This record gives sequence, C-alpha cells and structure tokens, in this order.
Amino acid sequence: MKKLYAVLLCLFAFHGSLAADNAATTVDEGEKRAHAAGLSLIGTQGPDLTLKTIDGKQINLSSLRGKQPVYLKFWATWCVPCRKQMPGFEHIYQKQKKNITVIAVNIGFSDDEAAIRSFKSKVAMNMPIVIDDGNLAGALNVRVTPTHLLIGKDGHIAYIGHLDDDKLHAALARVLASDSDTGTIASAQPVTKHSPEEIFKRGDVVAKISVTTTDGKTVSLATSNGKPRALVFTAPWCESYLAHSRPAVSQACRRVRVESERLAKNGEAEWLAISSGLWASEQDLLDYKATEKINIPLALDADGKVFRAFNIRQIPTVVLMDGNNRIVQVQGPNDRDLRKAMQSLRTQ
Repeated sequence: MKKLYAVLLCLFAFHGSLAADNAATTVDEGEKRAHAAGLSLIGTQGPDLTLKTIDGKQINLSSLRGKQPVYLKFWATWCVPCRKQMPGFEHIYQKQKKNITVIAVNIGFSDDEAAIRSFKSKVAMNMPIVIDDGNLAGALNVRVTPTHLLIGKDGHIAYIGHLDDDKLHAALARVLASDSDTGTIASAQPVTKHSPEEIFKRGDVVAKISVTTTDGKTVSLATSNGKPRALVFTAPWCESYLAHSRPAVSQACRRVRVESERLAKNGEAEWLAISSGLWASEQDLLDYKATEKINIPLALDADGKVFRAFNIRQIPTVVLMDGNNRIVQVQGPNDRDLRKAMQSLRTQ
C-alpha cells in the first residue's frame, strides 16, 4: 500500500507544481472560505443522492460506497479559476476514470445548459457533467467556485478545497490508495437533499420566511402593512467580477441596483436586497453597501435557503409581491421594465 501511495503521489506531482504559482502568493481567500464552509462535513457520510448528467445518465452516489471513491468538482462557466483548472481536471479524469468516479457539478447559478455545452465545445470535458439545482451545493455548503470534494471508497467525505494544489493531489492519492475507513465518523448521517419546505412561484402567497439584514434586523418577507414588496436577488461581486467573464449579467446587476435605489425613494413599496452566499460574507456585503452607497436593506442568504425557496438561479432577479404578499411578477436579468412593473403592482 505504501508503494502504491508513493506512485500515486508521483503521478499527481506535476499538477501540484502547476498550481504552486497560484497558491504561493498569499493564503488564498477561496481556499480559506472553502475550508471554513466544509470543515464540519469532513468525516461525515457523503451525499445520498442520484445525479442526472446533461446527457441523461443517472449516477447514484450511494451505490458507489464500498466500490469507488468519488470526486465532485463544483464549477461555473463564468468562473475564471474554474476555467484555468479545467485542463488539470480533465487530465485526472482521463488517468483515473477507472479508479474514481469524477463528476463536474456545474452550480447552475447564472449558468444554463447552453452555456455549459458551448464551454464544453471549446475546452476538453469528457467527464460526466451535472447541473445542480442548488440542492447539492446547499447540502454540502459550497461557498466558492471551484470547490473540490473528495469522498473515500468508504463513503465518507475526505477532503474539501478550492485550489488545484499539492494538498488536493495528496488527498486524491490517499482516497485512491485507501480500501478502508479514512478515520471518519462511522455514525454520521448521509447528506440528503437540501431543499426548502416550499418553493414559491407566481401567484403564491409568501409566508413564514425571514432574513437578517446587515444592520442586524430580522425582516419577514411577508409584510403586514399592506404595502407591495420588491425582493432583489443579487450578489456583491456581480457588477465587478462578471464585467469580463459575463458582461451582460454585470450590466444587468448594475442597472437593477440603480433603478431599485431610485424607485425605493418614493416609499410606495418596501424593498429588500438579498445576496447569494456564494463568494459572499457579511463583510463583503458591508463593503459593497458602503462602496455603492446602497440604502435598500441588504441581507445575506448564507445557506441559500431563500434563493432555493424562490427557485432563483439567475441574478439579478426581482420578485414583486402585492400588498397581500402574493407574488405578482418575477423579473429576470433581461427584463428592463422594472419601473413599469412597479406601477402596475400598485394597482393590484
């Protein structure tokens, strides 16, 4: 076993050197966030879920326990480090596909199958590709892209990280070399589908869901004063980070932010901005609020519960509710008539 472990380390050594430049600068912020978010999951039993690939195949993760380890990589087409890491990810798949189940899990956030297939046509990606609906990433507390998650042959989560570095490849070598339990918690319960009790859609009345704003106030999404409400789903990095990798979305986020601030001044409706927990912390929201001089109350949906409750997969999205808390309209990134929509909302 020691000899096999040494061979595997040699096999992956050059990948660690390729990533060394990225890791050597400072302690990588993405790595810190990935480890912090996934620390409590190390040693617990992996997801007990069946995933469907974009080619229609089904992968039952629980059926792989005792047979093969699993490598889940959460990524997005607009994610720059995801793009840079993809050749190395493909190399691992080609070299080890008989020994480990490798799955590229697109987080399905501001992404769609068309964008994924377009990306796949330009970059070699032969491993199974799955589009998450938010449940798998929510269950595994994925907070950054990319996130690497390794599950041992025994079915327990062995590693969570962000970088394609020596730590990842050492962990990969360990799960490939191990035939037994990786020193994990035998009594841990499997990760199961992470979904809200209810998914709200147009025509539904919203109730029993609340958020905490950056100033510490708990706000119910259902109003009691008879005023209409506008929920703006966004992220603090949308305008800046996506300016180059997804410029149309970046511009839409800026447009919606500016228009929302302007419309909120008349006081005829209650406004609330809700940020995704992906690549965002409370401090990120405070910095964003100060930089852009945001006056609308702002809340962080750290675990993605609110985004899943409203089935939000694209940013910016604005959910408009009438004075009876009924969802009247949902505006996506390409909708440009927010002012007109608010005028019609007041007549509801």
